[in-house]
Amino acid sequence: MAEIIARRQFFPAYIWLDTAFLIVLAGLLLWKKKYATVLVGLAAGVLYMIVDYGIFHLVCGARSISEGHSLFLVLLWMSMSYGFTNFAWIWLWLSKDRHLFAWSFLILLWWFCCPMLAETFGAGAAPIVIQRTTGAYHGYMALILFVGYLGAILWNLKHEKREEQFALKWLLAIGILVQFGWEAALLLGGIRSAGFASYGDKLMTLLVNSLLETNLGMPYVYALFLLYTAKRTERLTKRRTPLGFTEALAENNRLRVNREPEQAAP
Repeated sequence: MAEIIARRQFFPAYIWLDTAFLIVLAGLLLWKKKYATVLVGLAAGVLYMIVDYGIFHLVCGARSISEGHSLFLVLLWMSMSYGFTNFAWIWLWLSKDRHLFAWSFLILLWWFCCPMLAETFGAGAAPIVIQRTTGAYHGYMALILFVGYLGAILWNLKHEKREEQFALKWLLAIGILVQFGWEAALLLGGIRSAGFASYGDKLMTLLVNSLLETNLGMPYVYALFLLYTAKRTERLTKRRTPLGFTEALAENNRLRVNREPEQAAP
């Protein structure tokens, strides 16, 4: 496979607008008492920073940025922005929150509108161009993807009861569509793959990243989600009756998006 280059170009106003949105999103989640969701999003932002700056930049040397801008600070914002938004959204998907469509629409709407707002209200400043190559680590990411889903498949082969099996279609839908929504919004907003002359290169980045980059973590994230919800609620309180891993999996499989999870009750 040819080298995949993930490049973004945006005005500095994009950072400030997006930071304001993150505060609003976190505030809305806290208002709806989605305390675990907020903590997961914050932890994911830290994890993204460790991976993006620590591994992609310091270890692999895959990151670069246009002159006059701090790579550390820009990556800190990017990590907290997409780490928080992606994983808070994933947690809402996994918990089958009854307002899932509203949360999803809000996030996708912002990703679509933010580039146009930044271009209108911040076009006087020089744009920031940041990119990373992927050849140094995509193979490792593919290994993580394969091992995670292999484990889920083996689990399903071992457990005959459907309610005790991993919902692989649901995990794939989350892992692919969350990343695709982000990548497509960036592409439509002129941020992702800016400067690429070939639409083939742009689409290759969109498709490969959507299939790989968030999706690789879904089996592991879901396992952590089940371990957490087996013992505690969305409001961080202990469950009256703790569950085992398989029981938590069966409970989650019985939930539907239009119903509030039972364990979320006060």
